[in-house]
Amino acid sequence: MTGFSYHQLFRVREFTPLFLSSAAHTAAQTVSGLALGTLVYRATGSPLLSAVSMFGPSLAQVLGATVLLSGSDRLPPRSALTGLSLAFAAAAALMALPGLPTWGVFAVVLVQGLVASLGGGVRWGLLNEILGGAEGGYLPGRSLFNMMSGLMQITGYATGGVLVTALSPRPVLLLAALLYAASAVVARLGLTSRPPRASGRLSAAATRRANAALWSSRPRRLTYLGLWLPNGLVVGCEALFVPYDPGAAGTLFASAAVGMLAGDVLVGRLLPPALRPRLATPLLLLLAAPYTLFVLHPAVPLAAACAALASVGFGASLVQQERLMALTPPELSGHALGLHSAGMLTLQGVSAALAGGAAQLTSPATAMAAMAGLSVAVTLALRFAARTGTRPDAPVTADDPRLPPTAAPLRSPAPLPVKETRDGR
Repeated sequence: MTGFSYHQLFRVREFTPLFLSSAAHTAAQTVSGLALGTLVYRATGSPLLSAVSMFGPSLAQVLGATVLLSGSDRLPPRSALTGLSLAFAAAAALMALPGLPTWGVFAVVLVQGLVASLGGGVRWGLLNEILGGAEGGYLPGRSLFNMMSGLMQITGYATGGVLVTALSPRPVLLLAALLYAASAVVARLGLTSRPPRASGRLSAAATRRANAALWSSRPRRLTYLGLWLPNGLVVGCEALFVPYDPGAAGTLFASAAVGMLAGDVLVGRLLPPALRPRLATPLLLLLAAPYTLFVLHPAVPLAAACAALASVGFGASLVQQERLMALTPPELSGHALGLHSAGMLTLQGVSAALAGGAAQLTSPATAMAAMAGLSVAVTLALRFAARTGTRPDAPVTADDPRLPPTAAPLRSPAPLPVKETRDGR
């Protein structure tokens, strides 16, 4: 168990409003994703387009990661989070318009994803800054956020599934717009005005320099790949829940969210710090293995059980994020976490498209099993690379010319209790 309790987190100033704002944002993303996937599938009958509509915003993350990501540390966090939520509210309301054609929906989805590329870096960089004075604060804080995300997804998919069936997808998109607006209000009123973590203008050149600095270290590269690839491929499996069984998609998504919640509790609160690094690979294998059973076309109860069991493996990301923060200087924390978020979401979008294409050529069940098998292979390959790598690390230091100058004195996070191993996760 970590030395920083969940109860203590809510005593930290700004943690609660950031938590509540993120909860409303996550709930909105959940119900809007299900509504949008159902809307597109009903209109086109295409598993590929349905999957891309739900996870397509992630595809724009790759552009944001190369152009906009420097804003994660160069924008005032409160204003950035407020503006992002308002932009998402406008996008959800626009997609609810009855006359909007399918190509128009996808245009909004891609713009939404580009704007969202800033969100992860700003949010998680602020969380790291808020909890920076508490030893080991980031991991239990992120664990609690992940648990909240799981609960919001369970509630959102269950409620959204009922509303989509009883009404139609468009009213559910309007509900999502209201939730996004609520997120913006909480962020604006609850967070304090903080200066950016780094000075300078948002620019593509600054983004590329910081990306190069982060990518210069082999341990960080392997950590990023471990965060992006295995779970991105598994999200390709989840992207096929709607075409696998349109009537039970909400149940499958909710079951996966239950498993993710259990994994976050296990890793964030129950596992001793010394044991966590050694379980990254087993958890990543657990994340994919149950989905290989979908090749047998299991009935909904067994399929839901497989989704729940597999999603426990998402707890591996907590271990990997803890290691990433231990390898990253504080002035790049927002950018580093934003790069993680952008890369992860990009791979999720690519995997959703690959899975949808494979499903059209074969079947949703076969495509899900294939994506799971590929995830297992990638995890084992990364494990082998971590064990056999011999090149020394190229550390990023505070005087590295590729780093942005700090805008104000920062509270440097205390060293996180990560056991240094040759595991690349």
